[in-house]
Amino acid sequence: MPRRPKRLPEKLYASTVSWEGWVFRVLSSASGVRWLDLHPTPLEDLERHLNARIVPDDQQHERALDEIHAYLRGELRSFSIPLDLRGTPFQCSVWEALREIPYGETVAYADIAAGLGKPRALRAVGQAVGANPVPIVIPCHRVIGKDGHLVGFGGGLPLKERLLYLERGALSL
Repeated sequence: MPRRPKRLPEKLYASTVSWEGWVFRVLSSASGVRWLDLHPTPLEDLERHLNARIVPDDQQHERALDEIHAYLRGELRSFSIPLDLRGTPFQCSVWEALREIPYGETVAYADIAAGLGKPRALRAVGQAVGANPVPIVIPCHRVIGKDGHLVGFGGGLPLKERLLYLERGALSL
């Protein structure tokens, strides 16, 4: 039986964004932003995780960096950059629901599940929110617990709190 040629890892372009002591990595394919890492994960680890060859290159996604910086300055309320998302149909439906949460507002996981017509799928919604590959751009930080408390965020609760404060402060300008 003939062997299939080994598929080469996809090429992704990386940039680093620093903001108020936090460091984020933005990874893009030729089609759009694929990953926003909220931790300074070494590129080699990201290459293994994403099965990709990562090349530092700010020019490849200049527009994405411009929008992320504008958001972090409180000047942008919604992103228009192209995304290259990889997920199950359910995950993608949750991520689309997250994009509908208005700037400066929060919703509970139960609200998202109910909005998807799956009010009992809280755990699945929580897992899909946690699997969001582009936090901030897809605003999973706007999801809170049913009792109004901040819960779960891949970048940590201090960053989640800061992003919500940023949005509420920008609304009052």
